[in-house]
Amino acid sequence: MSKPVSVDFQFSIKRRGRGAKKRIVEVAAQADESKPALERIPRIARYMALAIHFEDLIREGVVTDYADLARLGHVTRARVTQIMNLRLLSPEIQEELLQFEGAKQHFRMPQLKELQRLASDYDWRTQRYEWRRRNTVSE
Repeated sequence: MSKPVSVDFQFSIKRRGRGAKKRIVEVAAQADESKPALERIPRIARYMALAIHFEDLIREGVVTDYADLARLGHVTRARVTQIMNLRLLSPEIQEELLQFEGAKQHFRMPQLKELQRLASDYDWRTQRYEWRRRNTVSE
């Protein structure tokens, strides 16, 4: 018999509406101004990294399926599927999402819903074309 494996996940889910728990964020004052301020990582980049991590957990046999991931993360199976669908994007798009450069003035980070539509097309050439068209600056 195999030994049970314990897996810890941290999800950050923002609740809205009446009675929603409020998150308290403490910002540490920087005494040394020579250190650059940390840039906030976009949500979609965190989802992309999470999808890669989930895929590794399934491949290694730590969890068996999306239902296990959903149970461990206290989210719905549909949400896990949405996150995992990001792995259907072309590798170039995935890389760009993970290596977001805030310096790109014209680049707007897409929403998960937009990427779901893009990932539904299984032809990576079409995905890349739509991605470039979406991110091209119109002058």
